[in-house]
Formats: sequence, C-alpha cells, structure tokens
Amino acid sequence: MRSCVWALVGVVVGFGCWGAEWPEFRGPTRDAHSPAKNVPIEWSATSNVVWKVGIPGSGWSSPSLAQGKIYLTTAVPIGDSKDLSLRALRVDAKTGAIDWNVEVFKEEAGSSPRIHSKNGHASPTPVVADGVVYVHFGHMGTAALDLKGSILWRQETLKYTPIHGNGGSPLLVNDLLFFSCDGAADPFVVALNRKSGEVVWKTARVTPASRKFSFSTAQLITVDGHQQIISPGSGAVCAYDPADGRELWRVRYGEGYSVIPQPVYAHGLLFFGTGYDRPLVYAVKPGGSGDLTTNNVAWSLTKGAPNTPSLLVIGDELYFVSDAGIASCVDARTGTVHWSERLGGDFSASPIFADGRIYFQNEVGMGFVVKPGRKFEVLARNDLGERSLASYAVTDGALFIRTAEHLFRIGQP
Repeated sequence: MRSCVWALVGVVVGFGCWGAEWPEFRGPTRDAHSPAKNVPIEWSATSNVVWKVGIPGSGWSSPSLAQGKIYLTTAVPIGDSKDLSLRALRVDAKTGAIDWNVEVFKEEAGSSPRIHSKNGHASPTPVVADGVVYVHFGHMGTAALDLKGSILWRQETLKYTPIHGNGGSPLLVNDLLFFSCDGAADPFVVALNRKSGEVVWKTARVTPASRKFSFSTAQLITVDGHQQIISPGSGAVCAYDPADGRELWRVRYGEGYSVIPQPVYAHGLLFFGTGYDRPLVYAVKPGGSGDLTTNNVAWSLTKGAPNTPSLLVIGDELYFVSDAGIASCVDARTGTVHWSERLGGDFSASPIFADGRIYFQNEVGMGFVVKPGRKFEVLARNDLGERSLASYAVTDGALFIRTAEHLFRIGQP
C-alpha cells in the first residue's frame, strides 16, 4: 500500500498506480495517443516477449487495459455444434494469467450471419470505466459486467440483420452508452442507460446509400461548448445531440458504405474515412445545422485513403495507412501530402502514438515503428509471425498485441 501511495506523487490523475491505461478502443482520449513511457521499439516472436497467453476461441476486439487488467471478448465454439459462446475475459497484465472467462451470450448457428474474412463474432472492443466493463456483440446484444466478471445487465432487444458480422465499438457519453446498428436495412443509432442497459433514445439513420451496412466507432467532440456524437455510416457522417439523439448536421459522401474508421478531431476539423468502394479522407469543420456538405468540407484526399484503419493526428500532421499498406503523412489543415510510402502487407489495425513514435501493425503480425514528421523514417520492423487485425493497447514499458490465437505482452522481461 505504501508503494502505491508514493506512486501517486507526480502521476497524471486517472492513471493511478498501474501506469498509463488504455480503457477503450484507441485509448483514454479516443485519439490513439498514450502518455506511456519506455514503450518498446524492437521485438519478435522470441525476443522482448514478457509473456504470451493463448486466448480461447476467436475474435478481433482490441485489448482494453484498466487497473492492471486486460479485457477482451471472444467467440468459442460449443462442442461439435456450430453454436457459439460469446464471452468476456480478464487477463492479468503483469503475469498473463486469465482471471476469469465468462459467457455473456449464446449465438445459435441459425442466427449467425455470414462473417467476412476480416471480421468475426467478437470484434467490438470493451470499454472499462468506473468499475464496469461494457461489452458489445452487435446484433446479439450488449452487456455490462463488474470487475469480478459478474453480469450486471444484458440488452438483447435491439434486433437488426447484420452484414459480415459486427464491428463498431461502443462509446460512453456521460450516463449513456452509444453505438450504431448499421445492418442490411433500416440502420439506426442508439443510446443506452449505462447503469441499467435500457434504451434512452433510438434514432433512425436516413441515408441515400443503397448499401446500408457500416461498422464505425463513434467519436465524442465538443463544439462551441456543446457535445456532439459523431457517427459515420453509409452515405454520410452525422452529428447527434447526446441529450435526445436528434441529428444536428450531416456531410454526405454518396454511396460510401461499410465505413469502419473512427473519426478524430483536431485543429477545429473532423477527419474521417468514407468507406468502400472508393475511400476518401475528409476534413470537415463541424458545427451549424442541416446539410453541411457544400460549405464545411475543408479538403478531401483519395490517394492512400484507408477502408479499415482509423486516422491519427500528431501536432500539425495527419497520419493514416491504407488497407494495402501505403502510409501517409499530410498537413492536417490543408491536406497537402508530405509523404506517402509503402510499409508492406495489408492493414486492418489502427495506428497509435506513444513515447514519441507511431506504431503500425499489418495483418501478418509485422509491427512498424515510424518517427513522426515530414520526413519518412522507419525506426524498426518487428515480426511476430501471427495473423493480427486488432489494434494495440499500451502502458508504461509495454505493448499488448492480440493475434489470431494469442495475447502478447511486449517489453523488457
């Protein structure tokens, strides 16, 4: 206890005795920035591996880290049937021991959607806040658990027909838990009471896009002193009022569908991707009301735009990597390209910024460490040799990397 008390001296409020945390998709500030120090630069499947633990079943939810514990979701086959047990796990960040492994929902084979090769039945990342773990399994439901693994509530009334599985992670907004339900038809966004799981409001998406399905994680921003929930979907990105779900404004992008990247907000601009078949990166000035497509788009860019990985702003630059492995650095305010270089391989994971460096991860487990700036410089290439679509979690001295079969802690043994 004494060491914990002393550790609090000089530590940023909110990270406590456990070092820097990563409690949801894209970290504590949802922009993929971490205050972590001494983050490893080099590793492999056999070097700088503190521990490696097998994760039962399959899933691409990224690790969430809070108070020295890692939280994941996974889908485990039930016997010889095609039914699935949709589960939440807690892993000790120091030792790699699995503390608990709890079934949250059961997905019968008859209700399982066809899953895309880059998706799964457990793709949304858990959110950990105030002693509660929120897990989301798309059309199968949403739930809250306490830190001992006991289920506090389940929400199973929001039904829709998914395409390719589930994807977007939930977003906490005050006393609400927000997520989108963009399936085959009649897409909508919804906010639950985070304490009970009851629906507080539900808003239909009105979109001209013929393909309604998308998978994006929303972003929370504040404009002129008022909060806005920013949620991209097929055909348009929309801002919603957290109080009642009312649509505040939108920017259209035609038939763009299967939108995945989470938006990021900096320099008074909102940066986001527009989905398939021809992805673009947009920079939009949020605010106002109604359709802002004509007047509020600051710039757009086609070359190197991602379908899947989210965007990253560091200082005056915007960084992103295409699904085909082209990494780019552009001026955030103007869209001027400083560099566009091939890293190698295909990408799904979103980049992060930690300890002054950018970390990219491709789908075959190769991690790239890149120096931020207007000159392209790769500091390290690190091969784990296992398929990986999940994004990193990070803390002081360590990275947590989920692969198809394992969870790794990378750092000094």
